[in-house]
Amino acid sequence: MAFGAPSLKARALRLLAQREHSRAELERKLARVLRNEIEAPADRPPCAAARQPDGPAAPDAAPAAERIAQVLDELAAHGLLSDARAAESLLAARRGRLGPRRLERELQQRGIDPSLAGDTLHRSRESERRDAQTLWQRRFGAAPADAREHARQVRFLIGRGFSAEVVQRVVSRAGDDAESFD
Repeated sequence: MAFGAPSLKARALRLLAQREHSRAELERKLARVLRNEIEAPADRPPCAAARQPDGPAAPDAAPAAERIAQVLDELAAHGLLSDARAAESLLAARRGRLGPRRLERELQQRGIDPSLAGDTLHRSRESERRDAQTLWQRRFGAAPADAREHARQVRFLIGRGFSAEVVQRVVSRAGDDAESFD
């Protein structure tokens, strides 16, 4: 007994079950799925999805973008799709390891509205120095012995998205006790 390909809504739900997605991110993934179904290689026999009434080969099927928008609207109406939740989820998962600048870039890549991203990142900026200190302590744990090591530690923290001011403060105070950072 052969089963056809899962519906667009089922695929969206499967993706949302794995982790929170923004609307734009989920739209890109679903469009890729539809594109792959339509552009099946010619040497491959047609799959069951092409014979389904709601599959891409159906003559009365709505254009892919409309189908995707309809599914996403339905998921959002039921509270299963939320850009705010996706932003909070990313922030909670990555905040201790990444600084605000890198988090902002990741939110932009996921298609989160800039105003929503700014509100979400406000909390991250409040704890930036503490997060940078914790990450530095976990990664290095000792003050830089020379200028080369100092530069390496600075590059590491800046690459993680922390501001130059915070990085200089953390690395220059590396020999001090941890309580002076708060």
